[in-house]
Formats: sequence, C-alpha cells, structure tokens
Amino acid sequence: MTIPAARVDHLAETGRLMGRIGNCPNPEGVLQYQPKLRLDVLDRLRYSSVLSAAQFDKDLLIELLKLSAYLQLRKYPVRRALEDKIMAAAFFEPSTRTRLSFESAMLTVGGQTISVADAKTTGVAKGESLRDIGQMFNSYADVVVVRHTEQSAIAELTEYMRIPLINGGNGSDEHPTQALADWYALLKWRPEIAFGTIPDKFRLNLGIIGTPGNMRTVKSFLKLALLFPENINHITIFSEMADPLGEHLREICDNSPIGINFSRDLEGSLEYLDVIYMNAIAFLGDGYRFYAENFQLNAQSKMKHDTVILHPLARGAELSTDLDRTQHNLYFNQADGAVWVRQALLLAIFDRVRHTLPDDLLI
Repeated sequence: MTIPAARVDHLAETGRLMGRIGNCPNPEGVLQYQPKLRLDVLDRLRYSSVLSAAQFDKDLLIELLKLSAYLQLRKYPVRRALEDKIMAAAFFEPSTRTRLSFESAMLTVGGQTISVADAKTTGVAKGESLRDIGQMFNSYADVVVVRHTEQSAIAELTEYMRIPLINGGNGSDEHPTQALADWYALLKWRPEIAFGTIPDKFRLNLGIIGTPGNMRTVKSFLKLALLFPENINHITIFSEMADPLGEHLREICDNSPIGINFSRDLEGSLEYLDVIYMNAIAFLGDGYRFYAENFQLNAQSKMKHDTVILHPLARGAELSTDLDRTQHNLYFNQADGAVWVRQALLLAIFDRVRHTLPDDLLI
C-alpha cells in the first residue's frame, strides 16, 4: 500500500505541540491502519527472554507497539492482569528511567516488584558468581530485568535461569527495550513508516549521533531501523571514531538495502535530516565516556522545521534545553512511551494479552 503524498503531509503535521512540552503525537495513529492485534505474532514472546533488538522482526515490533498504543489510551482495564507475578529489577549499574519505568509498568498491571539497586548490596560484593545469582532468581521472581556494566553478564545470568530475563542494558552491547520505546515514539509521529510505502520524496533520512559499536542504545536503535528499508532512504552516522560500527554490526549494515554512510559534519547535514537520534555516553569497559563536545544541537541549529530529535537520556551539553519547547523535541515523548512499551512486553511475555483486550480486537 502506498500512502498518498497529501496524506503524508497531513500525518507529518499531526500531533505537533498538543499542550505538553515538545512534540506529543497521539497513539491513535499507530492503530489507524491495522487496529486488530495478531496474537499469533505476539505469542512469539510467551515466556521468552528479551536479550537483543535482533529478536524483533517488523511484524513482532509492530504488534507490540500497537499493544502499547492500546495501553496508553487506557481504554481497557489492566490493573489486575499480572497480580500473580513478581518482577525482580536487578540493576548492577545506575539507572533512573529504565528501572523506574519497568517498576511502574509492573505495578500498573497489578504485579509486584523486588529490586537490586546497587551491586554492593548483593552477593557479587562477596564474590558470588552471576550464574549462581541467576539460579536464585528462579526462586524469587517470575521475570527479571537486568542492567549490568559487563557485556557478558546477560549470558552468565541466563546459564542457570529458567524464568524470562529482559535485558535492561548490558555494558556496551544492547538495550533492546529502549529501542522499542524509540520506535514507538517514531511510529506515533509518523505511523506510515510501518504501514505501507512512503512516496520516494518523503522517505526518511536518519541521522545517528554516536558510535553504535560501543553505545548500546544507538546499536539497538540502528538494528530496528534496518527493518524499514522501504521507508528509510538513508542513514548517516556522525562519529569521530574511525570504525563506529565494529565488525558484527558492520556485517549487518552491509547486508541492508538502506544506504549508510559516515560523517563528522553534523552542521552541514542538518538541512536534509528528518530524524536525529543522539547519545553522547558510551560505556567502554572501565567506565563512562562522554562525547558531548563533538556534536551539539540547540534551538539555533539549522534543522528543517519538522525534524524530530530522539535521545535516550540522560543528556548533557550535546542537547540544549532550549529545544525542549520546540516541535523538534520527541525525546520527552520517547521517555514517556517507555512505560507503555514495557507494560505491553510484560503482558505478552506472560500471555495475558488475550485476557486483557476484548475479542473483537484480536485475530
């Protein structure tokens, strides 16, 4: 299905500045083309761990984000959906948004939460292995969300685990649920990205500020971007590193029909970018590195009037607060939507979608 040019113009303008700070598109947009949920697709998540953005193909991503939209619209009661479930939030690395949004999501659907907020309070401080800690989670919870500084931590934890594990960010590797929230914000803004084929002159040009090879949010976002070759014209990665992808990610990108190039000239490229995804924090084994001085955006940056900015937050000097009240700000909507995406993920993992939404919305 090809979206008419006039319709694309209309959708691009929908949701601008709706009484809240920044760009606040309506979740109804995600549901207007294919409102019914495909349970056969969502069933792929039943009692499954979510470790990488690569687990999501286009169909699964779309169905999960449609479920997120229904939850955000609050038309159907979910407050008792997971009242028999316990989620362990095991955060061995500092977190604000990811930890709180997962806990909020679980509480909103009726579940209970237990937390590890500091690695120093766990057996790790006494030399206990992550394998043994993973075994203990089997007894204490029904699902566990893990944030850890080490890239290998997820694999070690899952060796003895029998319950689903959700990767809340592991070192410089991946942050798959952040990428789900990223694309939820984008599909609310421009739902035609997922539903049909945009005319050539309206296809999106994405700019990614960061190094996907060692920034987990950027890596997971890029992996999902590659699911939309019919509607993404080009991706430009802005980085001062000689090899911003790394071997594994480079191979994936080389096999994509989307054109991908690299640049250090952000200012000279702004006039043709439709979406800018930025991050300035990389975790490089022994700690955080900040790259805010290299690529910065503010209200005087020469972006197109309808360009939107995504940022996983926390931010620094790279993203000026004078953009917060402009139409470019999609990053607050991105953070807000994470709660609904994580609710949807938990409901799908525990096979509660069919018990939550009415039969006439399910196929």
